[in-house]
Amino acid sequence: MTLDWIAIPIGYLLGAIPFGYIIPRLFGVNDIRKHGSGNIGATNVYRTAGSFPAVLVLICDIGKGALAVFVATLVTSGWINTEYLKLASGIAAVVGHMFPIYFRFKG
Repeated sequence: MTLDWIAIPIGYLLGAIPFGYIIPRLFGVNDIRKHGSGNIGATNVYRTAGSFPAVLVLICDIGKGALAVFVATLVTSGWINTEYLKLASGIAAVVGHMFPIYFRFKG
């Protein structure tokens, strides 16, 4: 059994981390979904919490996709094409970002 395929669910779970919800809470905004547009994206964080938290959210959101691809690079054993595994893991991170399990698949 190879660990190659574990990169895809890890990518999804990394992508599903709601930094747009976590970071504003650290800056005193109780629930970002109840402010502005109701979205947990960087734009609503900017409107609600300010520019510094919004930049942190943006960096973390980009970073979780990059981390998913990096994890895929680490776990590959050559059983499948590394490029396809990285692509699938990156796509899984995007899907996790759009439909996070932690918010009942509502991004």
